Amino acid sequence: MEEKWRKIFFFASIVILLFVIALLFILFNANNNNDNNKVIAAVKNTKKFKILHILSYHMNWQWTEDQFKGFKDALTDLDVEYKIFEMDTKNNSSAEWIKKVSKEAKDLIDTWKPDLVYTNDDNVQEYVVRYYVNKDIPFVFSGVNADPAKYGFVGSKNITGVLEYEHFFQSVKLLKEIIPGVTKIAVIIDDDPAWLTVINRCKESAQKELPEIKFISWDFIKTFAEYKAKIKEYEKTADALCIISWFTFKDEKGKNVTELEVGRWTAENSRLPDFAFWQDRVAKGTLCSVYVSAYEQGHAAGKMAYRILADNISPDFFPIQPTIKGKPVISLRRAKVLNIKIKSSILLDSEVLEKYLWEEQN
Repeated sequence: MEEKWRKIFFFASIVILLFVIALLFILFNANNNNDNNKVIAAVKNTKKFKILHILSYHMNWQWTEDQFKGFKDALTDLDVEYKIFEMDTKNNSSAEWIKKVSKEAKDLIDTWKPDLVYTNDDNVQEYVVRYYVNKDIPFVFSGVNADPAKYGFVGSKNITGVLEYEHFFQSVKLLKEIIPGVTKIAVIIDDDPAWLTVINRCKESAQKELPEIKFISWDFIKTFAEYKAKIKEYEKTADALCIISWFTFKDEKGKNVTELEVGRWTAENSRLPDFAFWQDRVAKGTLCSVYVSAYEQGHAAGKMAYRILADNISPDFFPIQPTIKGKPVISLRRAKVLNIKIKSSILLDSEVLEKYLWEEQN
């Protein structure tokens, strides 16, 4: 009997010893992994990266500044030297200007040799990035409206990013919550070809999701004078306006009229309620929008860039896709001018702007 218990005690001791050895092995490896992770993190934090940010448009504009802020916030753990190049194609849309700044942008990429290029909106993709498809340098974009296949990005090993899909149905729905009687909408677009994909998506959405609304026109407008005349025409035929784009309207000298000037004229002269897809449009006089967050666009792109630089992950690992959630915003100032009373339940669920941008600036 004693012999039996001695054997049991012996085998139990062996099991306990093996368990202790296994536990010590696990703890030792865990410490080593932690040390290795600390070393990797230290390397990430000490290496300095160069990022070139090329804008289709310009800084000192909320849309582009919020994208860049979101992008940088995603890379705060890294040591980054940024260089910014503005193509400024909203203020200067002539073929001569675009050719000039496109060459300058490509020259800067080739001479500065950044570790990564961050680009936003469509014109830089069209005139610069598409020439670097499947090259060695990684590119990450945000705020792109067109199908990425248009630029050759689908299947590219070195280019990824975030698409900007407008919230058309949601914006019309918000407008109808504010003004239930809207049944006829006129759509305004400037002559920038980058909007063609947006228009196609909007028309598809209108047909599938908004059968009760008649879209009486989809007008491409080139000049500010033509725009002013159209607004007066629409007041006789439409209940509301959808303003997709008003950036490239030309004055009598052929120069681009600023967005703020167009917005202010519209707010002061148009009697039609209007909507768009961007927050800053509402600050510049438009009644309402369910908008795409520029910050979220940039932040999503920044998270991709972080993994590409810090973890050496290939850009083609990340699928090209849009940010999803839209945010409602309403100009209470515009509503008062149009004598529209908005239910408190709608205002409570929305961002509310009480002044126009030019009133805030005064």
